[in-house]
Amino acid sequence: MRTTTLLAITALVSSAGRTLAQNTPEERNLNIDAPFVRNIRADSPGQTISAQVLRPGRFQVETGLRSYQPSSGLGSLSTGALLRIGFFNSMELRVSQGYQHHGPAPAAAAEGQPLAAGTGWLPVVVGAKFMASPNYDTRTQVAVLVESPVPNTGAPGLATTKLAPAARLLVSEQIGERFGLEGNFGFSQNGLTVADMERGPFMGSLALNGPIGPKAGFFVEAYGHGRTALTTGGTAGLYWRPAPVLRFDLSAGRVASGLLAGSTTVGAGLILKLGR
Repeated sequence: MRTTTLLAITALVSSAGRTLAQNTPEERNLNIDAPFVRNIRADSPGQTISAQVLRPGRFQVETGLRSYQPSSGLGSLSTGALLRIGFFNSMELRVSQGYQHHGPAPAAAAEGQPLAAGTGWLPVVVGAKFMASPNYDTRTQVAVLVESPVPNTGAPGLATTKLAPAARLLVSEQIGERFGLEGNFGFSQNGLTVADMERGPFMGSLALNGPIGPKAGFFVEAYGHGRTALTTGGTAGLYWRPAPVLRFDLSAGRVASGLLAGSTTVGAGLILKLGR
């Protein structure tokens, strides 16, 4: 009887060990159901882009409008949309385009220099995120984003004539089950030569987001960009999720220093998540 009992226990432990060994890292991840992971994480509003990479077969559409008012001179109003597509090999494909309703509007990477005044489509921007984390739901997530406007797309006066690549290192740290820190560090350049790289500005940002009840939340962001002159500012906002696949954002910001000091921004957005 004792021998039979020992054999049964040995078989049970062996079976459990084989089952655990066959589990994937995703199946062993205890963080997969955390609200920070399950809820919609957007790459807007603000300048901080999430380190989240969408799973293969998942789509996310982010649309919104942004009003910009400098301390003096004309303001601007623009709308835009971003399509994010989860692809294989831990990669996310992205394409976005905006429409400028009136200008001039500030170029975020141009050290305070305005875009040419005008109305029409802004350049199409294409890019990709590459996940460096071990899986999609780790508490610390790391990704790399590369993107560029497509030359000769957009309205005359707003289009670019050459590639203007930009790259960012994206890092997020989950705090508890629902809060999170998102940080970016990167650069952009208007062209592909060494001289273009030497003139291109750097950027950095840090954002904190968290819940206000089960369906609402907040975010606050600080950022800086420039090379010879540093522009700094902040953005804050609220979001509401009436359904698990839908989110609305409202945000406002102010430039604290640099050539655009005293400028204010107001924005609103809608995010829709599709796919499995």
